[in-house]
Amino acid sequence: MTYLWLKWIHILSSTLLFGTGLGIAFFMWMAHRRGDARLIADTARHVVIADTVFTAPAVIVQLATGLWLTRLLGLPLGLFWVKAALLLFFVIGACWLPVLWLQVRARDLARECVATGQPLPSSYHRAMRWWFWLGWPAFLSVIAIFWLMVTKPA
Repeated sequence: MTYLWLKWIHILSSTLLFGTGLGIAFFMWMAHRRGDARLIADTARHVVIADTVFTAPAVIVQLATGLWLTRLLGLPLGLFWVKAALLLFFVIGACWLPVLWLQVRARDLARECVATGQPLPSSYHRAMRWWFWLGWPAFLSVIAIFWLMVTKPA
């Protein structure tokens, strides 16, 4: 595979990853703000599917193409901006993996409320608080990686 094709795939997957992440966060947060268990359950169901179909493969493609590009260009992994980007990539993963579980938990709790006619429990609100706060370091880390990729500071 040529450098330009690999770079194109890397950029395309980063766009998919960032866009899907923002879209998922927006729709999940808007559903949560409405407080309607049926809407939350339905939105969370779609969010979990989107993370499975789009986000997870994009994460794998990002890491694979990023490492492949460094190898093609002969860049050492110890180079500051490469090392920083890899560290941030793993920070994002450390935030995203619990978020996946929290989205499934929120979906399941909302489904249970729909089935029983009960209001959303405190465990749902706790899960969404964690979901919200884990999203910020992940989002800021993605922005920082974009900055590193563009500027490549020494």
